[in-house]
Formats: sequence, C-alpha cells, structure tokens
Amino acid sequence: MATAPRPRPRTTTRDPEELGRRLTTWLTARLPGARAANVTVPESNGMSSETLLFDIEHPEPPLTACALRLAADPAAYTVFPVYDMPRQYRTMRLVAERTDLPVPRVLWLEEDPAPLGAPFFVMERVEGRVPPDVMPYTYEGNWLHAASDQERERLEAASVGLLARLHDQVPLPEADFLTFPGEGSPLRRHVETQRAYYAWVIDGLPRSPLIESAFDRLDELWPRDEGEAVLNWGDARIGNVVYDGFAPAAVLDWEMAALAPREVDLGWTVYLHRFFQDLTASFGQRGLPDFLRRDRVERRYAELTGHTPRDMDFHTLYAALRHAIVMLRVAYRQVHFGEVAVPPDPDTLILHHGSLRAMVQGSYWEGPAAGR
Repeated sequence: MATAPRPRPRTTTRDPEELGRRLTTWLTARLPGARAANVTVPESNGMSSETLLFDIEHPEPPLTACALRLAADPAAYTVFPVYDMPRQYRTMRLVAERTDLPVPRVLWLEEDPAPLGAPFFVMERVEGRVPPDVMPYTYEGNWLHAASDQERERLEAASVGLLARLHDQVPLPEADFLTFPGEGSPLRRHVETQRAYYAWVIDGLPRSPLIESAFDRLDELWPRDEGEAVLNWGDARIGNVVYDGFAPAAVLDWEMAALAPREVDLGWTVYLHRFFQDLTASFGQRGLPDFLRRDRVERRYAELTGHTPRDMDFHTLYAALRHAIVMLRVAYRQVHFGEVAVPPDPDTLILHHGSLRAMVQGSYWEGPAAGR
C-alpha cells in the first residue's frame, strides 16, 4: 500500500532578487558594461546546490544565456558536508576537452564566497528539455512518458552511450585529482567515503539499522575482481541531461564525479530509474517498466565498450544504499526545519526502504517482473 508522501522539502533559504543584484555587481567587475538580466531560479532547483539562470547583456553582442551553479548555503543544513566547486569546474573542463560528450562550456569559477555567499561557477546555458524529477518522468503527464516506445529507446541508447564514451575516453592520469583519500582500491575508497558520509548524517541523530545492514551486505557481496577504475560521472541519470528531442544536448551535475569501477555509474543509472519506477507503481500507475531495464542497460553498455558489466547485484545495492544516505539526510533536514518529526523507526524516513531491504535480503531482482 502506498504511503502519503512527505511535504516537498525547501530547496533554498536565499532571496533570489538579492542574488540577482549581487550577481550583476560581480559580473560588471569581470566584464565591464555587462549586466545580468532575466535572473530566475528554476522550480526544479536541487538541495545540494542552487542554480540561477540569467542572460548577459553587453554592449557588444551576442547575448549569452548562462547558468550559475552556487554551492549550498552552509547555514541551511546542507545535504553534503563539502561542496567542492573547483573540483566540479575542473571535471567539466576535463570532460569537455578529452571526450565528445556535450558538456556545457564553463566560463568563470569564483572561489571567493563573498560575492554571493558561497563559491560558484558560470557556464553557458543549453536549451532543451529534461526528464522531470517532480513529478517523476515515470508518471503520466510529461513529455518522456508521452513519447513512443521507439523514441524512448533512442533516448535510452544515447544515454547509455554517454557513459560508454565517458568511461572509455578520459585518460586516467588526467582524472587523478578525483581519487578519494584513504587506502586501498578506488572501490574501497569510494565505499569508505560513503561510510564517512553516513556517520556525518547521523551525528547526534538516530541511526539507520537498514543502512548499516546494507553496508554489511556489501561486504558479503564484494567483487572478487573489482575491475579498472575510470572517471565516473557520479550522478549518472537521465534527469541530469538536457535533451534536444531525444538526443543528449548537455550533460550536467558533476558534483559526485570520482574514480571508480565502471559499474558504479551503471548501478546508479539502473537504480535511480528503478527508484522512480517503484514509486510510480506503488501509487497504482504502470510507469515505464520496459525503459532503462537493467538487462538492456548492461547489454547496450557491453556492445558499446566490449566490457560486460559484472557484480551488478553489488553495484545496484550500493546505488540504493548511497541514495538512502542522501534521503536520510534530506529527511533530517526536514526535521531541522520543522517540516516532519522523527518517527519511531528512522528507516521509514528513507522513501525506498522497502526496496533497499529487499536488496539486502537478495530478493529484489528475483522473477521475470523484477526488470532484471
């Protein structure tokens, strides 16, 4: 039975008009005679960072449409402990220079928090459409759900192709700055970084037995051969792509980029779709059960790269676990702002606690209807 959704959490504590005024002041100092016009904050703004859309008006055309990515307000109970804007900026430049992925051109990096209250960077804005998160694209009433099976298949193939090309094209030594600190393999470091993130999330708050059992299950499923490390996009999902028709026009949101096995990205792609699909089905809608199926994603990726994905039970569980930690932080953020109360069982704050528990138990991917 579906449960009533929690109130949508607030995504900003900042005043958009004040940001616009401060942005114009900053822009004029870098481009004399220019001003920021048509400054807007999109409704789909996230909580880990904030986006401002604006146009640069300048005596010498052409007018440039821009997007500004601003680190979250450190006083607003941030989703992540650190938001490394230079790291994201450098990643986007690397991917743009060393691959044929459509990455927006980055224009300026501002590391000084004084102008807007936090570091930020500015990039060119690419027009197009993005599969919505709210309400998810798996629900009726949006462009992707209304598309034909053939159109969605084109989008799926092109989106998996983004991962294949990213993983194959970026020279590993040039991405070394994305290596997580610590000891052991890139995968060990990646998981240990998530353990540290979980410890930060629950500091002074109730623990999640489900998340901790998922970490234990990861140890049991640990791959015998972890595979090579490549540059992972990190937040590899279609909701972070701008599409022109059904072809990718811009790949966004590189804040979670890291060096890790290929399957870390693939597991995230597969599970983040399943998260929306499971949520949709729980409310009695059919959703898109044949879209981004795990078996299809694995097959397409193998055809494009020659690398057959392996240990995907481990990697989809890891994706669901990582997503659970983020969701627990978002829920505790709502508690902080008085939007919800902590329930007797903190695991219920994790919207997908049922599917995560099934993964821990090894039953999630069983049966022909499971979308394997």
